[in-house]
Amino acid sequence: MAAPKKGRQGTQGRPGRTLALILIAIVALTGGMFASGHTTPRLGIDLAGGTSITLQAKNEPGQKNAINPTNMNTAVDIMNRRVNGLGVTEAEVQTQGDSNIIVNIPKGTNSEQAREQVGTTAKLYFRPVLTTEVSGGDPTASPSPSASSSASTGSDKDTDKDKATDKATSSSSPSTSPSASSSTQGRAVTDALKADPTPSGSGSAASSPSASPSASVDPATAKLQAEYTALDCTKKTARAKAGDGVKAADPTVACGQNSQGQWQKYILGPAEVEGTDVDKASALFDTQGAAGWKVTMDFTSKGAKKFASITGKLAQNQSPQNQFAIVLDGEVVSDPFVSQALTGGSAEISGSFKQQEAEDLANMLSYGALPLTFTEASVTTVTAALGGEQLEAGLIAGAIGLALVIIYLVAYYRGLSLIAIASLLVSAVMTYVIMSLLGPAIGFALNLPAVCGAIVAIGITADSFIVFFERIRDEIREGRTLRPAVERGWPRARRTILVSDFVSFLAAAVLFVVTVGKVQGFAFTLGLTTLLDVVVVFFFTKPLMTILARKKFFAEGHSWSGLDPKRLGVQPPLRRTRRVSAPVDTKEA
Repeated sequence: MAAPKKGRQGTQGRPGRTLALILIAIVALTGGMFASGHTTPRLGIDLAGGTSITLQAKNEPGQKNAINPTNMNTAVDIMNRRVNGLGVTEAEVQTQGDSNIIVNIPKGTNSEQAREQVGTTAKLYFRPVLTTEVSGGDPTASPSPSASSSASTGSDKDTDKDKATDKATSSSSPSTSPSASSSTQGRAVTDALKADPTPSGSGSAASSPSASPSASVDPATAKLQAEYTALDCTKKTARAKAGDGVKAADPTVACGQNSQGQWQKYILGPAEVEGTDVDKASALFDTQGAAGWKVTMDFTSKGAKKFASITGKLAQNQSPQNQFAIVLDGEVVSDPFVSQALTGGSAEISGSFKQQEAEDLANMLSYGALPLTFTEASVTTVTAALGGEQLEAGLIAGAIGLALVIIYLVAYYRGLSLIAIASLLVSAVMTYVIMSLLGPAIGFALNLPAVCGAIVAIGITADSFIVFFERIRDEIREGRTLRPAVERGWPRARRTILVSDFVSFLAAAVLFVVTVGKVQGFAFTLGLTTLLDVVVVFFFTKPLMTILARKKFFAEGHSWSGLDPKRLGVQPPLRRTRRVSAPVDTKEA
């Protein structure tokens, strides 16, 4: 008998520790919420106001299987760059399903401009660099020492127009000439480009007069020079406007970020090669040489001719006019230099790439030739006033639902309702804090369907308490006292609660996977609150019930405790009585 008694003490005697554990967790989560500065849940477009755009991807004629995760993720990256270029904060661009992209732009943004930005196909151009410098820096600054080397020549073999088989053969040595510091790094390559994956940070301007347009030449050149002088690429608005509206055939100004994280500004010549001239681009790791990660490009037959022409011209110039800029939506994403004409129909860009940088650049190059177009499936614009009204209506609905549940619990369970109400408050606090933390952590936004999911969760959570209470009351109806009734009723209630919550969570998970758009908010909130229901019941409701079962008010079945044996219909146990029979007259017998 000693062992079972010890086991019962282990389950009943330490409920305070379990309560302390969950209270510590709540305090820690709340402290993290205040420390992060995000003390309210992030609101979705339908509650905070803004524009939600659903774009559907379609294959171009003659192109099959172009709608794939790689292309869709690349499209998301491009659209993110565009939306951020508008100065938008907390915008969301994400894939939904296999062929949809959802763009949520909060209030305060020109919705028409946003629709135009995200709905058009990306524009990728190869433009020659005329001059460049660090934005806000000294235009006469010398290049970095790492860009100082003497060039050596190599042979160039013409191969198939769509694919080059030549390997890069180069040698370089530090230059001892004083003038070497004024030229960029030069390496002899065959059908390959060697450069940093980001715009160069030399901060040098071209020494050629043509690199710095003079106001005495013509008004167009003077205007371009004035734009370049006034351009401050450290400002997001200036970067977004740089080169805005300029045609591909005209020179322009642009911004890009160099390998030191500084913003670089450029004057670029007319576009010589378009993104659609790139047939394929990929990131590869050079296992044979010491180049590390590199980006390879294969051009179309038409693009190969254009690329050979422009690289032949650039190879004859000095730095930075031997560089060309890869410009995506007006921003320079790379500015490699050329040491020779590349006529093989393919090229590679290498030099201090990290894997992610190489993959990002390859995706951007590929996107210029992606056989994908996007059409607007739906556009929803919600004003801030309408969003506030919807939020207020949702909160009122939640308050009404909670009030009805509390009224039912008080009327039917009386004293036990205090345990249920306390458990609901703990669940509400944990839900609020976790939602507030998930906003900055994973971008979770509380939309109107999510509010509906939270309201539905009130009933699911209350149902768990009711199952537990009814199991206890059944045990009391069988004649047991409260403390044994709690411990005998808990295993049965626990099994029912777990099965019920598992079904609810499974439904929420399936709904989250198979649906798109705002319905996912409902599924996510329903799944989250279902998990929290299990935590609250196991770590708060059960221990609290164990503690209160020792109190006289509940243990003796007070009429307002909700455990009154008379109200539960408990019948007193039957007792056997001895019947007295009349004496038998033996004489008469």
